[in-house]
Amino acid sequence: MPAGPLQAELDLALRVADEADALTLPAFTDRAFHLDWKANRTEVTEVDRNTESLISSVLLTERPEHGLFGEEHGLVGDGASPWRWVIDPIDGTSNFVRGIPVWATLIALVHDGEPVVGVVSAPALGGRRWWAARGLGAFSGDGRPCRVSTVATLDEAQVSLTFSSGWDELGVGDGLLHLQRSAYRARGFGDFWQHMLVAEGAIDLAVDAVGLAPYDLAAPMVVVEEAGGTFTDRHGVRSWEHDTAVSSNGLLHAEAAVLAGTTR
Repeated sequence: MPAGPLQAELDLALRVADEADALTLPAFTDRAFHLDWKANRTEVTEVDRNTESLISSVLLTERPEHGLFGEEHGLVGDGASPWRWVIDPIDGTSNFVRGIPVWATLIALVHDGEPVVGVVSAPALGGRRWWAARGLGAFSGDGRPCRVSTVATLDEAQVSLTFSSGWDELGVGDGLLHLQRSAYRARGFGDFWQHMLVAEGAIDLAVDAVGLAPYDLAAPMVVVEEAGGTFTDRHGVRSWEHDTAVSSNGLLHAEAAVLAGTTR
């Protein structure tokens, strides 16, 4: 797709992110919300639902010919459109409810199944934001370009690993421990943040939890890839629709997959 038309979509996504931040950040700061639980035993608040409603309203008013898929309300708008917004109103709700500032609103635009615009807005992290569109590059902060690192060996790499019971159920928990021990330094930044740190070149490899959904991955995928990185599932398949995600500077991807035992 030509990059030119995507600038308008990116500008819209950034404006919508501003409106979302104006709703989510005061609720987080003031602790002004009620906690509920979904059937899958994950947290949800009225802030999640209201933020998605706000985003949906603005986007579908501006782009009535588009569809929209969100974590809280599912598919709305034109479900047959080749254009679909994919939204996570608060990625990191568990952090949000506990007062941990690592959470973000994720806004992606998908065209014919390919994510082409991504915005990740984390207002509680000092107003940090990352954004990208295909062919236009990836940026953060005040418009500084994002670029992945050039670290080429695991023993020099800083990595982020998100351990969960799902990795043990897949039989690769020990492989992740091996990966952790093989790296120069390992941390667990979690959720969207680890992938944005890969895009910035601050860390070199990130392995996410098991059990992800498309709205967790579409926006980060665009940012990481436009920053020159690689974004796949645990098998090395490029995808934003599978339940695992690994991002890297590209130089460490294959070695990490072998060490973690996640290749087919």
